[in-house]
Amino acid sequence: MAREELTRLTGNVGGPNCDDDDCPNIYKTASGSIVVQGDVSDAFQPPAGEGLVEIPESVLREAFRALGW
Repeated sequence: MAREELTRLTGNVGGPNCDDDDCPNIYKTASGSIVVQGDVSDAFQPPAGEGLVEIPESVLREAFRALGW
């Protein structure tokens, strides 16, 4: 899936200055699922095929507001 196919929910208004798309963000896919971009976390070893990312609470709150939750 290309980034152009995702709807960016965070970093647009009131979020961090992310001119190069190099900071934590949350995106929504056309099918309604969520894609999270963040710093890789080593909190524990996830199952094969999965990964862990860490995002600030403020980014998650911004995504909730964008979704109207």
